[in-house]
Amino acid sequence: MAKNLINWLIIVAILLTFFNNIGIDSHTQILSYSQFVQELHKNKIRNIIIDGYFINGQHKDGSIFKTIRPTIEDPSLIDDLLNHNVSIEGREPNKTSIWSKLLISSFPILIIIAVLLFFMRQMQINVGGKGGPIIFGKSKAKVILKDQIKITFRDVAGCDEAKSEVEDLVDFLKNIKKFKKLGGKIPKGVLMIGPPGTGKTLLAKAIAGEAKVPFFTISGSEFVEMFVGVGASRVRDMFIQAKKQSPCIIFIDEIDAVGRTRGSSLGGGGHDEREQTLNQLLVEMDGFESNKGTIVIAATNRPDVLDKALLRPGRFDRKVNVTLPDIVGRENILNLHLRKIPLSDDVEPKIIALGTPGCSGAELANIVNEAAILAAKRKLNLVSMNELEKAKDKLIMGNEIRSMVMSEKEKRNTAYHEAGHAIIGLLIPEHDPIYKVTIIPRAQALGVTMFLPKIDRYCYSRKQLISKICSLFGGRVAEEITQGVNGVTTGASNDIKCATELAHQMVYKWGFSSEMGPIMYDEYKLNNQINNKKFLISIKTYEKLDKEIIKLIEECYLISYSIIVNNIEKLDLMAEALFHYETINFKQIKKIMQGKFPKKYI
Repeated sequence: MAKNLINWLIIVAILLTFFNNIGIDSHTQILSYSQFVQELHKNKIRNIIIDGYFINGQHKDGSIFKTIRPTIEDPSLIDDLLNHNVSIEGREPNKTSIWSKLLISSFPILIIIAVLLFFMRQMQINVGGKGGPIIFGKSKAKVILKDQIKITFRDVAGCDEAKSEVEDLVDFLKNIKKFKKLGGKIPKGVLMIGPPGTGKTLLAKAIAGEAKVPFFTISGSEFVEMFVGVGASRVRDMFIQAKKQSPCIIFIDEIDAVGRTRGSSLGGGGHDEREQTLNQLLVEMDGFESNKGTIVIAATNRPDVLDKALLRPGRFDRKVNVTLPDIVGRENILNLHLRKIPLSDDVEPKIIALGTPGCSGAELANIVNEAAILAAKRKLNLVSMNELEKAKDKLIMGNEIRSMVMSEKEKRNTAYHEAGHAIIGLLIPEHDPIYKVTIIPRAQALGVTMFLPKIDRYCYSRKQLISKICSLFGGRVAEEITQGVNGVTTGASNDIKCATELAHQMVYKWGFSSEMGPIMYDEYKLNNQINNKKFLISIKTYEKLDKEIIKLIEECYLISYSIIVNNIEKLDLMAEALFHYETINFKQIKKIMQGKFPKKYI
């Protein structure tokens, strides 16, 4: 198809150049040379212009004609013209070849064709270093040979459960006969599911590195092209190459780009092409022919959009959940990355792990890298705990905005606001321990109070949620007590938003309302509403739910008010320390709670 296209382009270009060169238009009559001679002898021609082979002329009736003479060296022509009183104008005959003229005039178009050929050449797939034909259907999978993969399970941390699930794949690839004796079959596919940055790709590489087998890697989006049938052809070609190097691993990253549920869109074009590609992938994984020794590992963070036929046993036999690491996992990940940089003796990975709940492996690696960059900027020889703390705060709380200059009044008000959060968090029961308070502006906040959970929590009691709402109102209450009702600022807007959303969830979703009972109202809607909610609810019930939310928020606000009023001296002392130092840590906070003005530790 591509060759035919180029041939037609060349033919059209030459014809256009030729006719443009002889100057044909809709008003020009084309005469053969014999016709031209006959009309010359009949005295029908008024004047002519001779230009090499081309003769442009005008009849006595005003019409224009054009002809080509067979040879330039024709002396009798000039004599005939003179005998018939024909005016000869223009250039002298030259001996330039017509093909030379065509070549010169078509030179720009030939350059365009050469550029087209160059780009078409770039689209071909080279096999074994030799240029092949222009083919779009070749697989774009990158092949990593078994000797090139240096990553093993020792380089993967924080996902021990996921590693244990894939270890038998390595055993199977290393010793296939042991499993075949008992009738065991190798899983055809392993689907890794998890949030971004949890190490799905790294774990797949570790499997290939442990098993010492070739590793084919490709993204799901690389299958689908604008040409119909290209994606399916690439899938076939990839599995053909994989069979030649069996046993091996095919890793498809972001498989949701090609594996979405079929028929989920009414559009055509690329959508139809994606479905054809998916159909071919389904056939290759579990069709009429078997793929012996070829394991397909795919990764996605959107398993809900994948086609059911792709998820059934026989295609993706196993689903491995690669979750966010817990405290132990985060500490192991940090140790893995910290061993690559020079460290001072004060570094405690466990403290960093405690302060990074919900962080992925990629984010922890970024913390270590940011700490190393910060140490290099300060011209230090070792990375200390201070640099790691700065890098962690940058990731979690945002960059410090030192250029923002606050007035003394605004700075003091911010100090009281953050001190209010800290006092409530310290004194209310079942709240996470406080770790650091700062009034240095970061991202969108003028100050930040950071709490450090002792363990990762996966569920919360009603008492713990009440404590969280109370600590969120601590800043607003501290402003109201110290500045008066008219002195309250907008600094608590985000705190109020979070507290309201939490109270709404407690009443609507978790059944923590004393009046409405353990019913999840989150799936209900009013009779006159049009939305995706499943059930109906009356206006009276909605009014009761709203009253419960307001009652819960008022209760928490009063608890916070009472705690701040009873500890006003500690609030003043902490606010003064924050105004003086701008940032205080848990050691300084401990001194403040003992009634002492702290020394600067950081």
